[in-house]
Amino acid sequence: MLLDALTGEVVRNWHVISEKICPSEYSVELMVPDGKSIVITEDEKGVWLDEAGKRIYLSGGYLKLPSFEGHDQKHLLRALHHEILVNIIQGKPFPNIFVYSKPWYRDAAMMCMCLEKTGNLHLVSDWILGLGEPFDLYNAGNCEPDNLGQALYMISLVSDSSHLLVGTILRTIPRFRRANYIIGMTDGTEHPVYQTKWLKFGLRRLFLDDPYEIPDVLDSYSSLFWMDYTQDFIDVPCFSKEARELYPYLGWAEAHFHNWTFEMTSTPDKYPLTWEAHASEARYEGMERISKEFVEQRICTPHAWHAAEMFLYLLDPAR
Repeated sequence: MLLDALTGEVVRNWHVISEKICPSEYSVELMVPDGKSIVITEDEKGVWLDEAGKRIYLSGGYLKLPSFEGHDQKHLLRALHHEILVNIIQGKPFPNIFVYSKPWYRDAAMMCMCLEKTGNLHLVSDWILGLGEPFDLYNAGNCEPDNLGQALYMISLVSDSSHLLVGTILRTIPRFRRANYIIGMTDGTEHPVYQTKWLKFGLRRLFLDDPYEIPDVLDSYSSLFWMDYTQDFIDVPCFSKEARELYPYLGWAEAHFHNWTFEMTSTPDKYPLTWEAHASEARYEGMERISKEFVEQRICTPHAWHAAEMFLYLLDPAR
């Protein structure tokens, strides 16, 4: 059965004997009675259905699907790229389209890093240009100060400091400023190193004045920011095994920061590759469209931040 992912509407219905999913080739082959097969594929122009000798155009919109030829993890990179792209709906980047009702700035910023590398920023450029609030207000409605730098960074990808939100952000920063850094609640805890790193990163991207310094304090989220300022770090305990299993993007970001070899738990022939579990703001009943087991286990899959961290870790030439 082929469903519309957003509405649940049945698009096609077949009696399927077996299926073969090839994530890195963006294809699914269904075996039906009489030895016939039905193939669903995606390319840079759209999604296609090949059935009974006919090719039907199901949906479309231009994007780029690089092959990553020459990379020893090319198949995994293709599959991860796809798990980022499928979570972009109507130009908005979601952590997961089934359990979240709007984008998170943090997840979106990491997705945009990937989209910039693959030439797909046009998919979310209108959403970024339309940003009007300095915070996504998604995590229990809190104003999380890391959002300030994340919004500035995303704006830098498609605009400049004349974007209307930039001025609002600059006027908002003093609410969180303490001495020469910022501090506030992110995920229910103060993370001044992580928050200040994001702010400095965003300001620099827009060529704005940056009087801030990264505080010399312990911050368990410091290793989540591997993009720059890696020398500003006080050693803290690693994320627990339980945290890495529930929120695997934490482990991938931490490994990227320290340049550790990450033990792969995903292979290109597994699908989906990425997930998040037991998140406080996720509405897991949305996963029932895929499987009731996901609802019961409180898992959403695929997950765009997880996919982005894996993708950027594998693609980093410095590793």
